[in-house]
Amino acid sequence: MSKFDPYEHINLRLNPDGTVTRLLSFPSAKTNADPASGDSILSKDVMVNAEKNTKVRLYLPVKCISTMKRLPILFYFHGCSWAQFSADNPALHLERQWVAGSIPALIILVIYRLAPECRLPTQYEDAEEALLWLKKQALDPNGDKWVKDYGDFTKCFISGSGNGGNIVYNAGLRAVDMDLTPIKILGLIMNQPMFGGKHRTESEVRFATDQVIPLPVIDLVWELALPRGTDRDHRYCNPILEGPHQDKVKFLPPCLVLGFGMDPLVDRQQQFVQMLVNHGVKVEAHFDEVGFHRIEIVDTRRRVGLLNLIKQFVHSQIEVANTAFENSGTDDMKNIQKVEHQPQA
Repeated sequence: MSKFDPYEHINLRLNPDGTVTRLLSFPSAKTNADPASGDSILSKDVMVNAEKNTKVRLYLPVKCISTMKRLPILFYFHGCSWAQFSADNPALHLERQWVAGSIPALIILVIYRLAPECRLPTQYEDAEEALLWLKKQALDPNGDKWVKDYGDFTKCFISGSGNGGNIVYNAGLRAVDMDLTPIKILGLIMNQPMFGGKHRTESEVRFATDQVIPLPVIDLVWELALPRGTDRDHRYCNPILEGPHQDKVKFLPPCLVLGFGMDPLVDRQQQFVQMLVNHGVKVEAHFDEVGFHRIEIVDTRRRVGLLNLIKQFVHSQIEVANTAFENSGTDDMKNIQKVEHQPQA
């Protein structure tokens, strides 16, 4: 029997200079910003930083154009195990169109840089820059017309899947120290967020041979993503460990955490939920007993179920914000308590 090669499993080839060759190639999905095209969801790319070649792809439901309805703004960070896939691949493009129309929302897909060419905290920096880009559009009279005309800057959410969920958490911590006015972040949405650590959890051992992300692959992608000279107990990987970085956790907005019981990472995700609750964060957590890591990619029923949970969370947080505004003249939600933790679906 040949030795398991984690690089081969995720279709990467390590180069002598420390970069990787990505063996899977997908064409970039084309955008369409023409309202007369007949498409129900419009899309376009906007450069955030030309020097870094970081962009955002915007998704706008056509129906809001005729009604001039303002939509919640939903940032999205895709999952790629830090090193794989472009955020503008066709499958993700179709998924973001579906989400934009279903919630409905103005989607900001952040096309961030990949490891190992760009190691952490590069991805967090790209997230921070995307948040500041939105603030700039809000304040600039000549800012992007889609976000200025149809986005509601007081109803923003940061969402992501897999390692994108990790980015969401760390972007939320960074936002604590940022003046994003007039932007208001109402919630963080983390779908099967990727966390790790040196000590093996029961689920990592039990599902070590997972077909999607087996344990050797988990170890490899953290080796590629973390700063050189660090290990899996670095705060970027293991948020559970005590440290100064946890001082900001209590300031996070309400969080939605989604997971599946057959995911090698499920123990870490549930520990993460408990850590948030211990710090007083308002949390909704849904863990389905049956299902492997990123099952929604191949299971339409699970994909619809996850989207419904996200849609409910977005609408409930908007309702909370509206109620708080009506009752006190402010949309500050710090005194509103709503914690729901469901270990199983």
